[in-house]
Amino acid sequence: MAEVLVYVDHVDGAVRKPTLELLTLARRLGEPVAVHLGPGAETAAPVLAEHGATRVLAADAPEFADYLVVPKVDALEAAAQAVQPAAVLVPSSGEGKEIAARLALRLGSGVITDAVDVEAGEQGPVATQSAFAAAFTTKSRITRGTPVITVKPNSAPVETAPAAGAVEALEVTFGDLARGTKVVSRTPRESTGRPELTEAAIVVSGGRGVGGAENFAVVEALADSLGAAVGASRAAVDAGWYPHSNQVGQTGKSVSPQLYIANGISGAIQHRAGMQTSKTIVAVNKDPEAPIFDLADYGVVGDLFQVVPQLTEEVKARKG
Repeated sequence: MAEVLVYVDHVDGAVRKPTLELLTLARRLGEPVAVHLGPGAETAAPVLAEHGATRVLAADAPEFADYLVVPKVDALEAAAQAVQPAAVLVPSSGEGKEIAARLALRLGSGVITDAVDVEAGEQGPVATQSAFAAAFTTKSRITRGTPVITVKPNSAPVETAPAAGAVEALEVTFGDLARGTKVVSRTPRESTGRPELTEAAIVVSGGRGVGGAENFAVVEALADSLGAAVGASRAAVDAGWYPHSNQVGQTGKSVSPQLYIANGISGAIQHRAGMQTSKTIVAVNKDPEAPIFDLADYGVVGDLFQVVPQLTEEVKARKG
């Protein structure tokens, strides 16, 4: 059976959820081979093996942390040359998409970004994407070379499928460009205790209807009761009510959670573009003609300041 490379997104060996989702998709195409760059491979290997990785190709060098992107591309290129995979799957983060594009260029192949599903086809992997502000769903495949595909978080379930997961050293030779851009400092992101927005299984967002920065406490309370991330519409962000890092939409972040709750959001096309692939959408809005109701699976016409607190209390009561 053909092998499929999976780029491991991790923090010092702690494997992030999108990588485990990629392993689920990789098993549809062949035997997953994880590529772990940086420290912590021995820590990550049991987790990767539990989720289907037959091998873990590991390389650790200061270049991976001290320089941007290119050293990781060098390593993935070396892995692709060693394995000759049927495909390379990469998490669809900002860095992941840059890595994928550079790798595809080096391999003389094509790249598909922001896939929401990947399946085996008669002539190679077929990727599903949402296009034109999520108004259309497309299926595409790469016709030349090794397919390189980035996949959005929450596009597949995390499934266990125990495999060997033996750690093997990956020999990497860094090119002249590997040290072109050096990281000179890092500032840790302040933790909110909530999931990262693009990876969260549940997202609770607020829009213009929230009415002010102080009122986002209502949205945050519901999010915390559900263990969810907090999002905001462009209108709320532009008004200064919530940070831009939490903006969902065409000019913000794209999310694809299992559950998306939109509170006081009208449903403008630029917002829909960032959340329309959510599995279940719930909308709360006092305007029965709001476009968000055309998209929602469940809608509540009412004042969010009455509906959302009641929902929060009900969630807490059911959790005991």
